[in-house]
Amino acid sequence: MASINITLNHLRSAVAASDCGSFRQAAELLGIRHSLLSRTIGQFEHAVGVMLFRRSRGGVVPTAAGKGILHISRMILEQVDNLIVMGRSSGCGAFGRLAIGFCTSMSAGNLRASLVEFKQRAPKIELATVERSRIHLINALRNGAIDIAIIPGQVPISDSKRLAVWSERILIMLPQEHPLAAYEQIHWTDLQNETVLLSQYDPGTDMEDVLVSKLVADDKRPNIERHDVSRGIVKSLISMGLGISLVMESDIGASLAGLVYREIQDGSGSSRIGFHAHWRDDNENPALQRFLSLLAERYPSPPAGEG
Repeated sequence: MASINITLNHLRSAVAASDCGSFRQAAELLGIRHSLLSRTIGQFEHAVGVMLFRRSRGGVVPTAAGKGILHISRMILEQVDNLIVMGRSSGCGAFGRLAIGFCTSMSAGNLRASLVEFKQRAPKIELATVERSRIHLINALRNGAIDIAIIPGQVPISDSKRLAVWSERILIMLPQEHPLAAYEQIHWTDLQNETVLLSQYDPGTDMEDVLVSKLVADDKRPNIERHDVSRGIVKSLISMGLGISLVMESDIGASLAGLVYREIQDGSGSSRIGFHAHWRDDNENPALQRFLSLLAERYPSPPAGEG
């Protein structure tokens, strides 16, 4: 006789019969005919090679062998139900993984606040954060290593969509004994005779571009030193009195003792750098869609266009 594949229907029928103590009541519970349930359980018994129930006019009772098989059947059904719940939850972004790339600080500011709120809304989504240069983030986005990149500036990325999110003020970081520290606001022209230390890594290049745009003439610009070190090392160099630096306002959450921050302005007010979120249009990760919804809610500006 041909073997019978055991299906979830076999398991559910047997478990229902055990719970009800009657084939007839189990059939009513499952909404099927009594004869169909009896035949399904008979197939199950044939497949496993043992009788699951002792049958009598008073109903059915699991046999010793049947108790063990019914116990395993319940475990399987519970796991299947869990899979269904998890699948539906993942489909709406309640579970899963979201990889976020950035090249700014998370010690303070909008990126930190956005991730904190997202984790509060979706605590079961695993967050993976990646801090790299802009070029590395673009490559990671293209090959699918990250789901979304938060990058300063407005340069579009091919094969991706982008959303304008927030902007950050540019601040001057300097030792507290520096003469400019006595002023609450500093103008770009005040930097003319200073040495400005910048990291070669993003967003150092963005801030240098702003500085050059504000002080067009070479003889009006400060001495710019570019260091192949992280932002944290630049802060250490400043604390040693080797110069001053330009930083994003999100950097102030991780300051060193002896350093102060001052706003830098021109005739139109504070200087700012805008940030954009970039993602691949073909990325169907539900967690990404949920994060994008949060960004659109927190920063309700129109999309800046597609890359």
